[in-house]
Amino acid sequence: MNSPLSKKTLSRLVAIVGADHLLTAAADCWPYGYDNSRQHSLPSAVLMPATQQQVAELVRLCNEEKLTIVARGHGTGTAGAAIPAEGGLVLSLERMARILRVDPANRLMVVEPGVTNQAAQKAAAEVGFFWPPDPTSATVCTIGGNLACNAAGPRAVKYGTPRENVLGLRAVTGTGEELRTGVYTTKGVVGYDLTRLLIGSEGTLGIITEATLKLTPLPEAKRTLRAIYADMQSAASAVSRIMAQPVIPCALEFIDGRAIEMIRDYSQAELPLEAGSLLMIEVDGPAAYLDDACQAVMNAAQGEGCLELTQAETSEQVASLWRTRKALSPALRTVAPKKINEDVVVPVSRIPELIDGLDKLGRQHHITIVNFGHAGNGNIHVNLLVNPDDAQEMAQAEQCLSDLFDLVLQLEGSLSGEHGIGLVKREFVSRELDPVAMQLMYRIKDQFDPNGILNPGKGLPIEQQNESN
Repeated sequence: MNSPLSKKTLSRLVAIVGADHLLTAAADCWPYGYDNSRQHSLPSAVLMPATQQQVAELVRLCNEEKLTIVARGHGTGTAGAAIPAEGGLVLSLERMARILRVDPANRLMVVEPGVTNQAAQKAAAEVGFFWPPDPTSATVCTIGGNLACNAAGPRAVKYGTPRENVLGLRAVTGTGEELRTGVYTTKGVVGYDLTRLLIGSEGTLGIITEATLKLTPLPEAKRTLRAIYADMQSAASAVSRIMAQPVIPCALEFIDGRAIEMIRDYSQAELPLEAGSLLMIEVDGPAAYLDDACQAVMNAAQGEGCLELTQAETSEQVASLWRTRKALSPALRTVAPKKINEDVVVPVSRIPELIDGLDKLGRQHHITIVNFGHAGNGNIHVNLLVNPDDAQEMAQAEQCLSDLFDLVLQLEGSLSGEHGIGLVKREFVSRELDPVAMQLMYRIKDQFDPNGILNPGKGLPIEQQNESN
């Protein structure tokens, strides 16, 4: 934990951002010490820079004073990446919320990190485009936060993650150097790809101050389908069939049987009693092509265990079908005092094995597990429902979580698809990455941030990092 800031340091901070944009009172700083992981650590101060120059000056000052910095957007992340675990300063990028340029002729937009995903989508839609990443928290999450975790959402199955949809960045390194990466074109191979390196680094290598987003034309038409299956295995097999045929859906969401039971109990969604799993499917593209494309996906969705396949014909019906998915999070909050929410990924063809394995782990550890997520790219959100006041249940949940990660890696998967590592998965990273890769990453961190002031303790195990220095 950093010691209280001296009057001299406070005076220097005020000189950079102004007194109105520096918070030091505990009550004012308190909200900036948490994110959606529900963890909390009180920062020594909160600063709200308005320009890249101010960010650079703050980072240089923090190097001199040996103060740690955690950059944050709106705190919607679930892995603890925005928690100032060692105290220090929080750099809230909420004032850097300008859309700097919308360039439909070149299919791009330039934004500051504090712009919300929803604001970017609205600006793009006004000129006939959209930015593909669409996390569930799109109304409030920021572009900077999306890039920090490479957060994508349902459309990633067809359109990719932020790494595929960002052309270039401006950032400030851990030494306070101002950096520009990438290009203003859709092609470019000069030097190493620092843009993709910074995206997903959770603010440990640099603070992103500007992003050039690659836009995609809005589809002419869209179809929404809901397929209901007798069991989870039938739905998982259908996902593999859908993704093995030529038409790629723009959304392919999976909900398991336990989630359906919760939705039925806590919402007005109409679902057959025998429903053991369901898929929400969207297909988009040119209107003249869409009927055939939709039929191809429907043919793949049908098969053993398919109980019902519904296509929405009106906007009201579309809203009704999606109401099922939107009812899930409130239902989960009602059922359990706490959920351990993981966003593991496996190859699509191995989703049936993952579902079977999760069922066995739940029974083995006596833990209720609810699964849903972006099945089209194998990104399943695994929710362990637990009582945090029950020590035995929490111990069982921790072992279940460890076994879950082992299962995912056995299936050639990854521990995180879009939530990031942050604090909560940090000690599991070495299970996925080999020692050579880990050491290279520590060296990269040291090059960008030699004094270790940027979001310390996040992403990589601390013990091994200390040994590498």
